Amino acid sequence: MIMTTTTAIEGRPVAQYLGIVTGEVIVGANIFKDLFAGVRDIVGGRAGAYEDTLRSARTQALDEAKAEAAALGADAVIGIDLDYEVLGQGGSMLMVTASGTAVRLG
Repeated sequence: MIMTTTTAIEGRPVAQYLGIVTGEVIVGANIFKDLFAGVRDIVGGRAGAYEDTLRSARTQALDEAKAEAAALGADAVIGIDLDYEVLGQGGSMLMVTASGTAVRLG
């Protein structure tokens, strides 16, 4: 299935719009990742544990949107938007949302 942030796919006109599809993932921050990230912030460098968590959450959200689109009989999801929100007391959780329009291509 084609997944794209663009609203059109060159050479593949949209034959039918099937509706909005979404995928949401909420992940909790791990205390050990938090401590390690704090050390990295002090000494410099990248917080690899957080990057891995973000990457995984994004992939899961996109996979959920793709599964929802497949259930509708879609060939593609266009106009995908990714949104990241911090939730919970003290920003202890991260929500990643992927949304787009499921379509059948011509």
